[in-house]
Amino acid sequence: MATSLRASSSSLRSRLLSSSAAWSPWSQVLSSFVHSEASSKTETLAFDEIQLSPEKPYTAAAFILHGLLGSGRNWRSFSRALASELRDRSPSDEWRMVLVDLRNHGRSAGLKGLSPPHDMSSAARDLADLVKARGWAWPDVVVGHSMGGKVALDFAESCSRGEYGESADLPKQLWVLDSVPGQVETDNSDGEVERVLQTLASLPSSLPSRKWVVDHMVSLGFSKSLSEWIGSNLKKDNEHVTWAFDLQAAIDMFNSYRERSYWTLLENPPKGLDIAIVQAERSDRWLSDDVQRLKALSRRESKPDAGKVSLHVLPNSGHWVHVDNPKGLLEIMAPNFLSAAKI
Repeated sequence: MATSLRASSSSLRSRLLSSSAAWSPWSQVLSSFVHSEASSKTETLAFDEIQLSPEKPYTAAAFILHGLLGSGRNWRSFSRALASELRDRSPSDEWRMVLVDLRNHGRSAGLKGLSPPHDMSSAARDLADLVKARGWAWPDVVVGHSMGGKVALDFAESCSRGEYGESADLPKQLWVLDSVPGQVETDNSDGEVERVLQTLASLPSSLPSRKWVVDHMVSLGFSKSLSEWIGSNLKKDNEHVTWAFDLQAAIDMFNSYRERSYWTLLENPPKGLDIAIVQAERSDRWLSDDVQRLKALSRRESKPDAGKVSLHVLPNSGHWVHVDNPKGLLEIMAPNFLSAAKI
C-alpha cells in the first residue's frame, strides 16, 4: 500500500490518519492550578513547558509527543492534570512537562532546517537535537500518542544504540498510547479516520473560522469532542484561519509510522527501560495477534540485565484516548508513572 500512497497525494489525504486530541473536560477545573507555560522555539522544534511550581527546581522531566496532525497544545490539560496527580502522590516530586510540536506540526511546521526524510527516525533525532541545543538533561520519561508513540520508541532505540552520542541518556520509561508497535494495517479500521482526512482534504486551505470548522464537522456526523480537536489545530491567517500543520509532509511521516516496526525493541528492551503500552479498548487499530504478543511480553519474567514491557487497557475509549476517557488514562498512568525519587 505504501507505493500507492506515495503515487497519489490526494488519495493519501483521504485514507490515512493517526491523530491526537486537544479537548479535555478538565480544562476549566484545572485553570485554577498554579503552573508555568513558557512557549519557546529552537532551531529544531517548538515546545511548551508546564511546571506546577516554577519557582522550584524540577526533579524530573517528561517529553509529551502528540500524534499525526496534532500539536503539543493538544496535551496541555492532561499534562497539567498528570503533573498535579504525581505531586499529590509524592509532594517532593516536581515534574517538568515538555510538550513538543513534532516536525511539520504546530509551530514547528514553520521552522526551517527540518529537512527530509520526514520519518520516525528524523522526528526522534529532532528531540535529541532539541536537548543538545538547549543544554537540557535528557528526559526521564517520554510519552507518545499514536504516531508520537513510535517517535518515542525510535528515540529510545536510538539512545540505546548510541546514535545521539556519548552524552545521550536512555529514558527510564516510555508511555506508548494506542500506538501499534509493529507495521500498521489500515485496511481493518472502521473508516472514521479515513472520513476525517477526506473531510480535511475537501476543505479549502483558508477557512472562515474555527467555529465554522467545528460546526461543519458536527454536521457531517463527527462527535463534538473530535470536532473540537480538529478545530484546535487551526491558526489565524489575517481574516481567516488555516491548518497548523503541513499536510503533505505529515503524510510522509504517516507512511513511515505505518511501515516501521519496533517489536525487536519490545522483545529486547535495554536494561533500565520500562515500556508501558496503553491499548484503547475501542480502538480500531489493533489486531488480536498484536495484543496477544504484547500480553506475552508483559508476562515474561523480569531479568536483571533487561528492561520490561507492560500492557494496560483503557476502557471506554477509542483512539483519541485523552478525549474519550482522560480520567481513565490518568488513573492508569499516575500510579504507574516513574517516581522522581527513583531517578
